[in-house]
Amino acid sequence: MKIECSKSSLLNGVSIVSKAVPSKTSMSILQCILVKAKDGVITLTANDMELGIETKIEGNIINEGSVALDAKFFAETVRKLPDNVITINSDDKFATTITCEKAKLNFLGRDGEEFSDIPKINKTDNVLISEFSLKEIIRQTIFCVGDSSSNQIMNSEFIHINEDRLEIVALDGHRIAYRKINLKNTYPEMKVIIPGKTLSEIERILTGDQNKDVVIYFEKNHVLFELENTIVVSRVVEGNYFDYEKMLTKDYETKVKVNKKDIFNCIDRSTLMLREGEKKPIIFEVRDGYINFYMKTMFGEMNEDLALEKSGKDLDIAFNPQFFLDTLKVIDDEEINVYMMSPKNPCIIRNEDDSYVYLILPVNFIK
Repeated sequence: MKIECSKSSLLNGVSIVSKAVPSKTSMSILQCILVKAKDGVITLTANDMELGIETKIEGNIINEGSVALDAKFFAETVRKLPDNVITINSDDKFATTITCEKAKLNFLGRDGEEFSDIPKINKTDNVLISEFSLKEIIRQTIFCVGDSSSNQIMNSEFIHINEDRLEIVALDGHRIAYRKINLKNTYPEMKVIIPGKTLSEIERILTGDQNKDVVIYFEKNHVLFELENTIVVSRVVEGNYFDYEKMLTKDYETKVKVNKKDIFNCIDRSTLMLREGEKKPIIFEVRDGYINFYMKTMFGEMNEDLALEKSGKDLDIAFNPQFFLDTLKVIDDEEINVYMMSPKNPCIIRNEDDSYVYLILPVNFIK
């Protein structure tokens, strides 16, 4: 195999597929990137047996063929080469030479036939969504995916498609993120649980272009995301997702309407009182016309009032400040509505049409 391509094109392709290279594996071939030149197309592929990514790159094919190259070495090599045309030449014993200007590196690759192909998906059940919409709904929910070593479902997101509506949900035991969007077309009902890792990597790959679409194909055991030049194939998680709808109640005793930037800044300032590793709640004292934010730590004390619109009862309630900040970061509205029941019940942030709903559990506090 012999190919030529620009450094920028090769580096972009390597960066995309490297997301599917496992850090540890008993199958050393999976720590490689497969470079294939066939039928006029250059493709790069990585596969950790749970997540597979394949992307096409622009270049010139001199001789067709394939070779598997150590991913870490390959990525670092491309990154450190001059910004010019890179040539990759591999012989029938997979001895490989990479050259760029006066730089020349010789090393041994591996037989591309040893590489595990990513699963072939039957392209029947599919959904069309813009890159912008997909990137946004992942960004606005992925922070709630859990990191449990024993609960795969909590480490994943639930996608529910019904007619022209797509819902996506994530939860980690302390909070819930829910987003709903309308699709361009109408589809039969589909439900799937997708690993958070898969969606996190897809968000990084997506450009967020309003004019580009992603086609998502569903099978019993896999889901495929087809972008312009890249495909991502992931295993799905078996089992039933949590009954999140029962948790997202519309009951409340206290409602406040507040400027999102202002409340974010107040909570963010409270974290100045925290030393590294210290966990202290921020206390909300909700009163008519204002809310008082209070935090006391070993380092100091923060006390600040913020004007707002309130209806219902006065309330004192406390939260993990970072959980609140994470949620506020992904909301684009200028003003938000916060609904609360009691110091022991979760608060819910939702907009008028329920296109987003966020739940945050309170914490115990002593003032």
